[in-house]
Amino acid sequence: MEQLEQIEEGMPVIYGGNKLTRVTADLAEAFGPGDRLVVVQKTGDLLHIPSAEDEIAAAAVGAAYAAFGRMGSVTDEQLSAFYEAFASRLEDESSFASIRKANEADVSDARNRGRTVTRLVLSEQMRADMVSGLRGWRDMPSVRGSVIETVQHKGWHIDQLVSGLGVVGFVFEGRPNVFADATGVLRTGNTVVFRIGSDALGTARALVEYALDPAIEEAAIPVGAVSLVESPSRATGWAMFSDGRLALAIARGSGAAVAQLGAVAAQSGIPVSLHGTGGAWIMSHPSADSKAFELAVYHSLDHKVCNTLNTCVIVQDRAEELVPIFLEALEKAGTRKGTNPKLHVAEGSEHFVPAEWFERHVTIGRAEGEVAEPQAELVSIDRLGVEWEWEDSPEVTLVVVNTIDEGVALFNAQSPKLAVSLIAEDEAAYDQFFNAVDAPFVGNGFTRWVDGQYALNRPELGLSNWEGGRLLARSGILSGDSIFTIRTRVVQTNPDLGR
Repeated sequence: MEQLEQIEEGMPVIYGGNKLTRVTADLAEAFGPGDRLVVVQKTGDLLHIPSAEDEIAAAAVGAAYAAFGRMGSVTDEQLSAFYEAFASRLEDESSFASIRKANEADVSDARNRGRTVTRLVLSEQMRADMVSGLRGWRDMPSVRGSVIETVQHKGWHIDQLVSGLGVVGFVFEGRPNVFADATGVLRTGNTVVFRIGSDALGTARALVEYALDPAIEEAAIPVGAVSLVESPSRATGWAMFSDGRLALAIARGSGAAVAQLGAVAAQSGIPVSLHGTGGAWIMSHPSADSKAFELAVYHSLDHKVCNTLNTCVIVQDRAEELVPIFLEALEKAGTRKGTNPKLHVAEGSEHFVPAEWFERHVTIGRAEGEVAEPQAELVSIDRLGVEWEWEDSPEVTLVVVNTIDEGVALFNAQSPKLAVSLIAEDEAAYDQFFNAVDAPFVGNGFTRWVDGQYALNRPELGLSNWEGGRLLARSGILSGDSIFTIRTRVVQTNPDLGR
């Protein structure tokens, strides 16, 4: 088969069946023999995969694929031993010292480049959560080989059994704790190959060297069962997600990057689970208790992740009372972080907010450092779903609506359809809200409960929103033990059977 060895500026490329894009000068110059060009059929994006990056990704996927072929002989006791050995090395100060040093270097480098480090810092709390999560996998009963259904026939019967799915490809942003979460797929007999964001690559390499690889060796798990793609290039993610040896592709991070990776995998025939855009909403019902509302807002703004409060909806009947309470909770959340909060107010709701919020300039903690900004700014009503990626200063949108039904309609139309809470004393109103709102995670208090380890005692691989449609027969929390397939086995007791 003839190979593409060069491309020219202006060369037409068809995508989506009837659309056209063209090769840029930079792409034409960079493309060389052995490179690959992936055309994203949804968007027309032309993704250049240099041959060197393609080889790195292929080798990592290959190692995980080979290891999966040997996972059938790995016992549950070996897997438990692996998780304990991994956890013990994270807990041990002598082995963790090198990991901490690598993480400090990553954080310093990211800060120097004006990058956000909110998720990058491997704090003592994150370390403890990683250890706890790994021991959770250690203690979790295995479902590998378990019979979930038996169908009896005369002289024979059918068993439906849980079995490993295969190689799980995992791309995630620079959060070191997700590294440990990813190993949960081994519990159901899978293997994993992953690429971590470039900001955290040094930390990932140290985790592999000082904790993961020694644990794999100690438990005699097949080498390659957990494979790291050791490249900072995004091209390795594209290469990985277009490798047909993957049984499932999981991506989490920023919305645009996750959507692009998902498109690459989907057009390559690989099942996809995406965990990207987030931002939670809180709505106040006319029956809301003011203290419960205040606490829900405050406790939903401790840290910026996908389940952090992003948009607050207050009904007009209670706005005169609750908007000041909301603003006070927002300021308290900023004080807790040692900075000031940032407020976006939907056009039409500004008269509920004191004018001084719009007039005064305050210091806001951004990824690039402290900057002076107006504390409150207007935002158009069609931008309620914009997710504010804040660093230190809690950043929220406020909108006042006539009714909760109006708030639900705005949520269903504009939000990423991830997490939402209704603060209400009226139980019937809450039930009605639950049935009307289009979200997988619905609560009646703070939004930060939406987390696999916190809520289900199982480290998560990610939280799926419903932007791309509802999920089939499972929660939006994807955990290691939820990745499996079903095999069918027949047991024939009467040898004289025929059809």
